[in-house]
Amino acid sequence: MQSYRGSNLLLVLATLLLISFIFYVNKSPRTPSSYNSLKVYTIAHRKLSHTLLISTYADVSSDSSTSYAVIFDAGSSGSRVHVYDFDSNLDLLPLGDELEIFEHVEPGLSSYADNVTAAAESLISLLEVAEAAVPEDLQSSTPIRVGATAGLRSLSGNTSEEILEAVRDLLKERSSFKLESDAVAVLDGTQEGSYLWVAINYLLGNLGKEYPNTVGVVDLGGGSVQMAYAISETAYSNAPTPSDGEDYVKQTYLNGTEYFLYVHSYLGYGLLAARAGLLNVTGDSGSPCILGGYNGSYVYSEITYNASASSSGSSVDECRNIADKALKISETCAYLNCTFAGVWNGGGGDGVSNLYVGSFFFDRAGQVGFVNASDHIAKAYPSDFEAAAKLACQTKFEDAASVFPGVDESDLPYICLDLVYQYSLLVDGFGLDPSQEITLVKKIKYQDGWVEAAWPLGSAIEAVSSSSSTAEL
Repeated sequence: MQSYRGSNLLLVLATLLLISFIFYVNKSPRTPSSYNSLKVYTIAHRKLSHTLLISTYADVSSDSSTSYAVIFDAGSSGSRVHVYDFDSNLDLLPLGDELEIFEHVEPGLSSYADNVTAAAESLISLLEVAEAAVPEDLQSSTPIRVGATAGLRSLSGNTSEEILEAVRDLLKERSSFKLESDAVAVLDGTQEGSYLWVAINYLLGNLGKEYPNTVGVVDLGGGSVQMAYAISETAYSNAPTPSDGEDYVKQTYLNGTEYFLYVHSYLGYGLLAARAGLLNVTGDSGSPCILGGYNGSYVYSEITYNASASSSGSSVDECRNIADKALKISETCAYLNCTFAGVWNGGGGDGVSNLYVGSFFFDRAGQVGFVNASDHIAKAYPSDFEAAAKLACQTKFEDAASVFPGVDESDLPYICLDLVYQYSLLVDGFGLDPSQEITLVKKIKYQDGWVEAAWPLGSAIEAVSSSSSTAEL
């Protein structure tokens, strides 16, 4: 009861502070700002136990009109650093010739489960990139965050926390950036999805528009896949409450507009995790998802799976049946509409009619050639993945490198599996029509440059906007 009252008090204080801030902004003289200006960034969770009041980056000197943010994305396949610089309207400023500094290393932190010190030290080169990008006199007021995603979520025992503690120690000892007590953490999937939705709609100039004029997002990582899109207030009021885990809908305030954001993260359904899931269905038998002629094994999350082709080679139809089993398409749905694995689908609507699909979706599409790999954004259809899968699944392993020269050698045995899974995920899982146009995205044009369509930008916006307001998650 004491915790509940405390949470209520916290929520009331946050609301009063927000109202006071809005009143102050409305009464104060204001200069014109671009469409991307974000004066208030708030995400309110319906569960009081998950309400967190954050105030960061509040001590930037008054004569500074620039605000930097350093965000590490510690993913399952590698670690990445993003450095951003914002003006007073929260518009991105150039950093040299680019609008962000981006660098990555492989493997990811989860690959160092047996050596947490080495895990932390794998970030040193990325930290040096960030230090070179941010002026020394601003580093102490520049927020730094490390968000670990599905790779660390899947580690057993206390390993993930031990790795994060080693990273915290490294940043405290080697960095002068501003490190909040909760700045190094495992992101829950809904945070990741929310940040990505904010990032993409920010870059498109949609924040502040009515929800039908925003876009939905699907992000296929290595360990998990996220879907996020805005729904109507009516759909929000009728949203079911899951028996465990995060609420399906977050109430958000962005650029003066209230949004109801459906977000769900499917842990274990990212592309690399899905390989393990599909191979687990066939067990020790040959898999119709593996290219004919290949005989090997696949290791994911410290578990080894048989990755040998079936005697008849790979087959689109048989592999799709296996993908649907791994996706639990037939699992009982306790709600009116579900995606897969018994998860409510958000009800659909205008907020998901325009869908931006990223990460491994874009990568595989470029590698197999139905979009230009050098482009940053492209229109496509789920049926394109099916067509590519048909070609892949009829290819022998010995011929795969010549048929798909853009695919990494280590991925060639799984190219049939990957493409079938991606098609099944879009059509059987998320319920898209095979002919529905989608946007495959890696970067989005912003002003005169291109910016990665990735969740760290949403996190950076939250961190920097806290300099003038309170962000509630």
